[in-house]
Amino acid sequence: MAKVVIFSGAGISAESGLSTFRDADGLWEKYRIEEICQAGCLSWNRENTLAFYDARREQLTSVKPNTAHYALAKLQECYPNDIDIITQNVDDLFERAGCKDVLHLHGFLPRLRCEQCGATQIIGYAKQERTFTCKNCGGSFRPDIVFFGEAAPMYEHLYEAMEDCQFLVIIGSSGNVIAMDHFALHVKHSILNNLEKSDAINERVYTKVLYKKATEAVDEIVGDVERFLG
Repeated sequence: MAKVVIFSGAGISAESGLSTFRDADGLWEKYRIEEICQAGCLSWNRENTLAFYDARREQLTSVKPNTAHYALAKLQECYPNDIDIITQNVDDLFERAGCKDVLHLHGFLPRLRCEQCGATQIIGYAKQERTFTCKNCGGSFRPDIVFFGEAAPMYEHLYEAMEDCQFLVIIGSSGNVIAMDHFALHVKHSILNNLEKSDAINERVYTKVLYKKATEAVDEIVGDVERFLG
């Protein structure tokens, strides 16, 4: 397993122009969160939910990876066996920058999942065809996104990755969804990079704290990781 885990939240994607559900503008302003990303919403609000995720996929066509994505991709390329990239984000900006084997904890927007057998299908940025059914079982597809209140099976892989982690980097995560402070206490080195302080994060447990944009902090982060890996 990798020695370095880079864990990211919405902050790194926000610099590319993607709005988050904590923003007061953009796509999220037109919808109530509990109506389009809450467990069970597909059963009673299916069309609005699918339309929302269609719009989110379309939005991906208008944004590009930023310099932080590219810098981390280059770092991973230099140390392919030592760096794991784990993200709460459902966009594909890391992949488009060149990152490999990115662990998406909350799903992946360009992908659909069969509601019956769990088979997945990549559709990129297209709208979901409402009559599209699974070739394996004939079941209906849904966005491959973990809604609030649903199980998040990829969390198990997060815990596995952290077992061997020696250097933890947190970028653009408020700590409200996944609290990483506990992990930071058990690694040799840790860096917290957020735009501003968060009440959900105890900055004192981190070796280094950088309150600035990810694109402004990434060179220092990369340098620290390179020195650690030698």
